[in-house]
Amino acid sequence: MSAENFVPVAADKAYRLFNLGATALVSAAYKGDEDVMPATWVCPLDLVPFKTTAVIDHTHYTRPLIEKSGRFALQLPTVAIVEETLKLGFMSKNDDPEKLTKSGAQFFRAPGFDLPFVKGCACWAVFDVIREPHNESAYDLFIGTCVGAWADPRVFAGGHWNLEGTPRELRPLHYVAGGHFYATGDTVVVPGYAE
Repeated sequence: MSAENFVPVAADKAYRLFNLGATALVSAAYKGDEDVMPATWVCPLDLVPFKTTAVIDHTHYTRPLIEKSGRFALQLPTVAIVEETLKLGFMSKNDDPEKLTKSGAQFFRAPGFDLPFVKGCACWAVFDVIREPHNESAYDLFIGTCVGAWADPRVFAGGHWNLEGTPRELRPLHYVAGGHFYATGDTVVVPGYAE
């Protein structure tokens, strides 16, 4: 991953990375074991500090890694890695210990964080889990506080998504079902409303 395409995002703007509602990849690691899985039910919860929610079913290999480590990463995959994203969801490390290798995805580490970050994403963020045992058990719902965020400045800079004129392969994905995705599209701005 080139440093110029992995730029820190200001803490007060990090929530905007996930306001798109795009499909996320969830990464977790614990004592040398790691996994990555797609999740579509990911949603910002609070602005400053940025908090998020993520639904992680108890059957997924990633979940106990989150529970043991108390940390997870979210990243938004792009059209360029749609096939790898699909494979990360259709294969389970419960069944195949070589899932990450077989997915074709490429990984890197962010300084200070021992988590697998996925190359080819539009943005990345790391969260410390806020323990809510009832929500985790009853609803598979995890809450996290952001402790670091980065973006590819070709698509997110100055606290804003900049997708107009961006090559299609850099656009975040929205998952529908099976092998069906949408790429995040054109900007629509309503005049007279400040940000």
